Amino acid sequence: MDSTHAIEHETSRTGRWLRERRNRIAFWVAAAEAILVAIFHSASRWTVMGVAVIAVAVYLYKGRDAGSDTARQVTWIFAASQALAFIAAVLALLIGPLVLIVAAIFAVVALFILFTDRR
Repeated sequence: MDSTHAIEHETSRTGRWLRERRNRIAFWVAAAEAILVAIFHSASRWTVMGVAVIAVAVYLYKGRDAGSDTARQVTWIFAASQALAFIAAVLALLIGPLVLIVAAIFAVVALFILFTDRR
């Protein structure tokens, strides 16, 4: 029996590739940024928070309705990773060393996603 896969309407090969991996990419970017926030204290925290607000706004106003599937996926990854980094930056402001724990949690989630991938 043949197995056929339906291709979603208005998607691209790159967009589908990104969609399959977007959670992983977002968590790894967030983990890296959380580590950077922990190392380069106050100025970078505010920068990360500002970039997160811009990233989410770009996705909400342009990314969701982008004509390109790849652009939709890239803006989603950008917004999600920055939102996660925002959480780490806020936690770093409140409880400094906790940001390393958050970065470790992000990395563990990313590793879980990688190791449970059955492809």
